[in-house]
Amino acid sequence: MKLSQTQSTRTHRVLVFGAPKTGKSELAGKLAEHFNLIWVDMENGHEVLYKLPTAWQERIELIKLPDTRDFPIAIETCLKIVRGPVDICEQHGKVGCMICKKNSAEFTHLDISSLTSNDILVFDSLTQLSNSAIAHITKSEPDDYKLNYDDWGNLGKLLDIFLSSLQQAHYNVIVISHEIEAETEGKKKTLVPVGGTRNFSRNIAKYFDDVVYCEKKNKKHVFASSTTYATNILTGSRSDVVMESLEVPTLLSIFKPDVITSAPAASTSTKTNTKSTSSKGGESTKDILARLKANKA
Repeated sequence: MKLSQTQSTRTHRVLVFGAPKTGKSELAGKLAEHFNLIWVDMENGHEVLYKLPTAWQERIELIKLPDTRDFPIAIETCLKIVRGPVDICEQHGKVGCMICKKNSAEFTHLDISSLTSNDILVFDSLTQLSNSAIAHITKSEPDDYKLNYDDWGNLGKLLDIFLSSLQQAHYNVIVISHEIEAETEGKKKTLVPVGGTRNFSRNIAKYFDDVVYCEKKNKKHVFASSTTYATNILTGSRSDVVMESLEVPTLLSIFKPDVITSAPAASTSTKTNTKSTSSKGGESTKDILARLKANKA
């Protein structure tokens, strides 16, 4: 089939990463102004979402996965979510939890096939998911166990299954992660998203359309998405979005660009009209104000 006979997908797969406390979760959460968010929380990152307006909070469905070393539920549940549909118990974050079924406890139903372009599935975070996968692989081993070659290989397989599912997803998805330094081409040190081993982490971007980096500069949160933002930070956008150039950086520039492109145009038009736009009679705004002032005198 010719490319001209196909259509670009209307959904987006976005990876947001950076150091702790750089505004990653809040950046994603603000999309609730325009979208319904299904927030899969593995590390209590949702706490920051309580700062959002109540009306926005109403559009966020929270699925808490209480993941720990002794109870690595995140990798099990997330792998089932991307295959869907699932019923997840609210107490343990487990799909089809028999204990909660027996006790008639609350479950959250999630079917990815029913998600529309108005929904965004958020996974927070890939860092914790990687830790959960490691704990799952070594669950029968002592705490001081050191992973061997096969363990690292199994970790890569589990993450690839999860990320490959997102790569081909028909729905909107955001994955939040932290940063790690890895060697890229030419043995260059580059900040990349955390996901399994350093070797696996440096190639994670291939699963996503946009990779957004979050950092703090001059006491401000800075968000970047262009491939030319920094030579030592992995960022990029297949839709050529340059978040760092926006006066107020937002993920709407990726998910709902019409909201962003229309606002600046109106602002520019207003400024131009104030200074130099002519009226129907050929007078500029400045001339009209001067004439009115003279008439009053």
